[in-house]
Amino acid sequence: MKELITKIEDRTANIGVIGLGYVGLPLAVSFSEKFNVVGYEVNDLLVNHLLKGTSHIQDVSDEVLNAHLNKSFYPTNKCEDLKKCDFIIICVPTPLANENEPDLSYIKSSCSTIANVLRKGQFVILESTTYPGTTEEVVLPILENSGLKAIVDFGLAYSPERIDPGNKEYTVNNTPKVVGGINEECTKIASLLYGSIINRVVNVKDARTAESVKIVENIFRNVNIALVNELALIFEKMGVDTWEVVDAASTKPYGFMPFYPGPGIGGHCIPLDPFYMSYKAKKYGVIPRFIETSGEINNYMKIHAVNLVESGLKKVDKRIYGSTVAVMGIAYKKNIADTRESPAKKILEELVNLGSQIKVYDPYAKSIKTDVGEFCSEKNMEDALKGADCVIFVVDHDQFKKINTSDFTKLMESPVVVDCKNIFPSIINIEYLGLGKGY
Repeated sequence: MKELITKIEDRTANIGVIGLGYVGLPLAVSFSEKFNVVGYEVNDLLVNHLLKGTSHIQDVSDEVLNAHLNKSFYPTNKCEDLKKCDFIIICVPTPLANENEPDLSYIKSSCSTIANVLRKGQFVILESTTYPGTTEEVVLPILENSGLKAIVDFGLAYSPERIDPGNKEYTVNNTPKVVGGINEECTKIASLLYGSIINRVVNVKDARTAESVKIVENIFRNVNIALVNELALIFEKMGVDTWEVVDAASTKPYGFMPFYPGPGIGGHCIPLDPFYMSYKAKKYGVIPRFIETSGEINNYMKIHAVNLVESGLKKVDKRIYGSTVAVMGIAYKKNIADTRESPAKKILEELVNLGSQIKVYDPYAKSIKTDVGEFCSEKNMEDALKGADCVIFVVDHDQFKKINTSDFTKLMESPVVVDCKNIFPSIINIEYLGLGKGY
């Protein structure tokens, strides 16, 4: 595998990226600034869009895509194109299956694809978030079905993705990258590869340690968000404004990190990763009560948001059944179009099941699929508010902060405003309920 070091250093290495989604496409484009990159994707429609120069990822503009397309970046749906790659990086989803158990089907399928084309001297890196042990217990055996042996014939490492969609400050290139191989040599080679495009690479003992790093990062956030969400539920009853409390606590210059409440958590990592660790912990005979309780609290906040809608409507002598509710924001966080695991999905399903008529608006996301149907965004905010009895703000898009609150009384029937993200410090002469605001 020493030849790989030379290829990295003289920029002749060919890089393959499997999965061209929110993680894979930005990574592939970053590598294509210095190497030739094959981007393999099983979604034919997506590949066709990319070949036409159209990006489906907000963090990769059409302009940036076209600067590398067919010059150093080659999207394809042909797995044979991976044969010429020296490095193959797996960036596929790791969702949850029934009963919150890990679904590694995308990883397994990718590894089977690689095993069919694997040759001596290649190097495979897994980036998909997963539980500790996946690289050696799942990935390695599938790859060795090729007849080749890890370390002897091919390299293997794990490097957790750190992509924050919509974050313009921290991108692929300036976000530190953790790397752990199945042996010291594999760690060194993978580190050298990532170091060619990323400012700082952090080497850890092995792949299992690198896998654990990603899980800890997201469990940390999940647990702290759950804590402040539980406090918000308590402070609401006490008449205390959680947002003001957290802001004031943040003035302490040491020993405190601010987290804020909300109607649940979304995205591909925080809502899912804790359950990966929970699953694996039980395999070792440990019941991860703290981790699972945090997940339950955060999931409950979606129901609590609906409860606030019901409470608000009661204040104007209306029932949730038959009322029109405008849901503002269907993305999972502000200023992006990504709806993966968005809290809005569960909120919409609950509202429909309770008999509400629904309108949605999001300036970024065009639609969201739920178990009760697909909801498409209205063309503008005014159309969504018009005739609504209640409006609930699920996401704090910057555009929402510019709303003239007089529009509520002009356009809505009641009106009732449920603010889950502290967009409006206060609204006068309107039934206003703020999550965690001590209404």
